[in-house]
Amino acid sequence: MAAAGRGGSPSLSAGEEEPPLGLDSLVEEAAAAVPSAGFRLTAVRREPAVRLQHGVSGLEPLAWSEDHRVSVSTARSIAVLEQLSDVHSGGQEMVIHRTAVPAPSAACLLKVGPKKEVAECKEKFASSVDPTVSQTFMLDRVFNPEGKSLPPMRGFKYSSWSPLGCDANGRCLLAALTMDNRLTIHANLNRLQWVQLVDLTEIYGERLYEASYKLSKADTPRGELGDFSEFQRRHSMQTPVRMEWSGICTTQQVKHNNECRDVGSVLLAVLFENGNIAVWQFQLPFLGKESITSCNTIESGINSPSVLSWWEYEHNNRKMSGLIVGSAFGPVKILPVNLKAVKGYFTLRQPVVLWQEMDQLPVHSIKCIPLYHPYQKCSCSLVVAARGAYVFWCLLLISKAGLNVHNSHVTGLHSLPIVSMTADKQNGTVYTCSSDGKVRQLIPIFTDVALKFEHQLIKLSEVFGSVRTHGIAVSPCGAYLAVITTEGMTNGLHPVNKNYQVQFVTLKTFEEAAAQLLESSVQNLFRQVDLTDLVRWKILKDKHIPQFLQEALDKKIESCGSTYFWRFKLFLLRILYQSMQKAPSEVMWRPSHEDAKILISDSPGMGSTEDDQEEGTSKQASRQSLCDTGKGMDIDDTADDSLPQSSDVGGREPMEEKLLEIQAQIEAVEMHLTREHMKRVLGEVYLHTWITENTSIPTRGVCDFLMSDDGYDDRTARVLIGHILKKMNKQTFPEHCSLCKEILPFTDRKQAVCSNGHIWLRCFLTYQSCQSLVYRRCLLHDSIARHPTPEDPEWIKRLLQGPCTFCDSPVF
Repeated sequence: MAAAGRGGSPSLSAGEEEPPLGLDSLVEEAAAAVPSAGFRLTAVRREPAVRLQHGVSGLEPLAWSEDHRVSVSTARSIAVLEQLSDVHSGGQEMVIHRTAVPAPSAACLLKVGPKKEVAECKEKFASSVDPTVSQTFMLDRVFNPEGKSLPPMRGFKYSSWSPLGCDANGRCLLAALTMDNRLTIHANLNRLQWVQLVDLTEIYGERLYEASYKLSKADTPRGELGDFSEFQRRHSMQTPVRMEWSGICTTQQVKHNNECRDVGSVLLAVLFENGNIAVWQFQLPFLGKESITSCNTIESGINSPSVLSWWEYEHNNRKMSGLIVGSAFGPVKILPVNLKAVKGYFTLRQPVVLWQEMDQLPVHSIKCIPLYHPYQKCSCSLVVAARGAYVFWCLLLISKAGLNVHNSHVTGLHSLPIVSMTADKQNGTVYTCSSDGKVRQLIPIFTDVALKFEHQLIKLSEVFGSVRTHGIAVSPCGAYLAVITTEGMTNGLHPVNKNYQVQFVTLKTFEEAAAQLLESSVQNLFRQVDLTDLVRWKILKDKHIPQFLQEALDKKIESCGSTYFWRFKLFLLRILYQSMQKAPSEVMWRPSHEDAKILISDSPGMGSTEDDQEEGTSKQASRQSLCDTGKGMDIDDTADDSLPQSSDVGGREPMEEKLLEIQAQIEAVEMHLTREHMKRVLGEVYLHTWITENTSIPTRGVCDFLMSDDGYDDRTARVLIGHILKKMNKQTFPEHCSLCKEILPFTDRKQAVCSNGHIWLRCFLTYQSCQSLVYRRCLLHDSIARHPTPEDPEWIKRLLQGPCTFCDSPVF
């Protein structure tokens, strides 16, 4: 392998020069880079600021998942903040759903041997006359996590999000590492509660115990547990330092009939204190211990490992993977990972050293960013690492000569060490921050051979006031930067109390977010919630959709007709409708004390016609009293807070007419999306039924509903319905009410009503009636869906795994 460009001393200050060493002279260009006018960034504060109940803990306390959840490691729990682009709220603030993963109450004791023998060894080491043994043992919290006279080690050291599509709902899993070295995996299955799926520390300890704490059978036996060095070795080989998820890969699974099927899997790499790396392979969706496929241990050979990251590189449709490991002493290198039975993946033949100097600058954070080199006309991989107050970067690309490595340092960024680093993987922008409230934005600029960085300073003090920063994270599409802050110094004095907050800063403008949504290759609104939130904020403030966005969206719909653009149009119309709604004059949750009380004799069916007239009079009087309850308010104010309800269409105010017009457009777009999904459902029915068969899907009802509108003329739908009706052979297979056994006609896409008045909601994924007390609902409460049953064929189960047809949100 060809390696080019070693060096670039990080000890240089900004403006100093070092002798050019070929490609390494780029360090000077990187250090002296000045932001150009094209990269100017205006950071704007985004409300609300979320106050944390406890102080943050760990080195990188903030992480942002692909499904738009922010995890914050604190001293008592992991606070999880989920960003929602709510279409049912007219408030301009960011909508955040807050949950938490509590820290375990019991301390984690690593399994280093039988309990009785471990207890005897601990007593022996604590009472040893050798101070190097007794003092080392008693002061090491790995050996004594319960603390005894010391405070307990509660809280979390690190958290890491898996890729999207790993849990049972197709969302992200959360790997959490506690301060007492317990590594667990959690899932949020019902939105309100986090469930621990597996304790990897316990499983790994059992594996080591069964293998007599040897990594392979060829290893020579070590000393007894009573030997203090052996006691330390057994602890260090299962004390996690960091863990990181890989991307989702495909493996082949052999069935009982020797057929092979593709199964999704994900890898979790766990770096231990002694330098070993355990690579866990999980089958998707991950449900618990039964989903663990394998666990292999790699020896990295790095002393004092501090950080870990996956290196994933794609070249000519061939994917390569490895693990980037950084040391507290300075070195950084990539280790090969052999992925057995993984389709399309290749590995390195030998480790690649990215930085070998033992310069005592600890590697704090590592990010790997896939990019495209415009000059070399090939894909490349950019590795950035925070080392002290500097940023080490390494560009890797494959040429005919092999793997080319260009590395250097960016200096002059911060006067204090970097406490947190994050990267926008879509455009390669890197953000670093120090504790003094200063954030640097680094933008990679490619040169003929390698690259340089343009950077600019973001002073959070100009946005939030005087603050100290403890961590940053960028949103998946690069629209927001989340920052953990506490009060800064005031008049040269530190604050008496620390209030930890998570605050948000915009990194993109509305125009940039709208352009990115229109040109998106993802074609999914849920995966771009940060961008849609910027658009939502703009429309709610201006109370109109910008003309350029309307015209560009209409052109996209006319040119390609993708349902993604129809869903985007529906989103814009809903937000516009909410922006024109008047805010309620009273708090919605507060009970009204002016409600009229109705006697039993006044209830329907208990009185005569005169009683009904009296009841109507009393209701009218109660409504009049509600209108007059505005104590201390002007009549004009009361009139402004409500829209006139006139029966004359011509007498309505322009605002109400505008609302009715928008509502009609919303219903038209919803009907178009419903018809498109109905066509997809009918296509699945046609592909998976060979004879006249009752598939439990109201096929005939869906066909009749599609063709009931004379104005709907879709040749594809007519041809498909003709083939299906021919295959059904005049059979209708209607649905029946489970209460009265009457037929449920298909007259409405949202609900089914039998002749006796029993109402059942319809599943928006299969259009079956949900005749049970338990069903699922979309994240934004757009629609409902039924649960899959064991009797359902695989193709119906696949339909039930789909997202919402109106907003792309997952279903719970």
